[in-house]
Amino acid sequence: MKQIIPPTTCPSCMAQLEWVKDQLYCNNSNCLGKTSKKIEHFAKTLKIKGLGPRTVERLQILDLHDLYELPLEIMIEALQSEKLAVKLSREIESSKVVDLVELLPAFSIKLIGNTASRKICSIVKHIDDINEDTCSKAGLGPAATENLLDWLIEEFTNGYDRLPFSWKQREALVTNTGTKGVVCITGKLKSYKTKAAAKQYLETMGYLVKSSLTKDVTILVNESGIESAKTQAARDKGVLIITNLKEI
Repeated sequence: MKQIIPPTTCPSCMAQLEWVKDQLYCNNSNCLGKTSKKIEHFAKTLKIKGLGPRTVERLQILDLHDLYELPLEIMIEALQSEKLAVKLSREIESSKVVDLVELLPAFSIKLIGNTASRKICSIVKHIDDINEDTCSKAGLGPAATENLLDWLIEEFTNGYDRLPFSWKQREALVTNTGTKGVVCITGKLKSYKTKAAAKQYLETMGYLVKSSLTKDVTILVNESGIESAKTQAARDKGVLIITNLKEI
């Protein structure tokens, strides 16, 4: 079997790579390749449709301020399509309304993914509330805490704080999943492409998701409208049945 030798330098800027757990990172803050990937990750996390690598390149987006300050006429010229530009402009505008729990993982902070973000947002209601004490109460590890606090000092207060977000959490999340309710999904979804994506959303909002209609299920999601055996059983048990997952 051929031995796979991991790279030691960034293929974009040739800076030395650093191992963080089982992943390699480029620590060059001016690396264009990393910047492009960060923007792509940001767009994917906030579900900004139509902002893939090719579009980022065509629009010459070098940082997130560029993304939110792009005039429509520039977008039309770069994309050579008014329809696409208007659609993307609306997607970007819609992304401004977002809870802190969804926003933090979008910034590519090491060790601050969905789980860590949900932990800290179960404690704070605004990004200004994040400090060493709240990170400790949220159960973040030392490395994740250090990374988050460093990002707040080095990046958030040096420009990201001017991005058009409220930086608020509408309501404190719960870390004990299921406290807000237990959800079961039946049939095909309309609001999400996969049940895995829907499950992630519900868990972020503080719900426990189960695949079967157990006795502790409090909400059944049935977006298909089909009266399945599971739906009838839920109705017999007095379980709340909703037809739009995002109504939760």
